[in-house]
Amino acid sequence: MLGTILIIILILALLGALPTWGHSRSWGYFPSGGLGLVLIIVIILVLMGRI
Repeated sequence: MLGTILIIILILALLGALPTWGHSRSWGYFPSGGLGLVLIIVIILVLMGRI
């Protein structure tokens, strides 16, 4: 349950940090790349049963 909630929150944060949105256009790809990495780590931990 907690893993699913974390994945949903991270996906929404990743979509909000994409540089195609007006508020994040000047940020570049750094925030979305970092959030993508965190999302991959959380998905791996959920699949391994750690979360």
